[in-house]
Amino acid sequence: MSVTLLRRITPKKALVGGVLAAATTGMVFAAAPAQAAPASDSAKAVAQRVISDAGQFQCFDKIVSHESGWNVTATNSSSGAYGLVQALPGSKMASAGADWKTNAETQIKWGHSYMKERYGSPCGAWSHWQANGWY
Repeated sequence: MSVTLLRRITPKKALVGGVLAAATTGMVFAAAPAQAAPASDSAKAVAQRVISDAGQFQCFDKIVSHESGWNVTATNSSSGAYGLVQALPGSKMASAGADWKTNAETQIKWGHSYMKERYGSPCGAWSHWQANGWY
């Protein structure tokens, strides 16, 4: 009997019924984009907070975009370099936090520190990257 009943309800009536039921229970429907913001956007937001200088952030962004595409778990299959900044070995980032494998902020803080210590700044690292294809 329920199969027959379901066949008689048109999609339009089913939609109206669902909206009416939702309205009576206090649910709100709103138009929204089909896709959620990618995780990389939040990693970039963290990086912008950690690297307050806009120019230095741009250089950091260029390196991370080239190295990992802002993928926290990016792994280089030939070298084993890992994470946003492609640390080699990735376990070096443990000095910034035990959650280095999955936490963008930990990787960003480690990478920013590394770039400052080794190249003077993210822009120094970017200059090296442009000249050599690596940093």
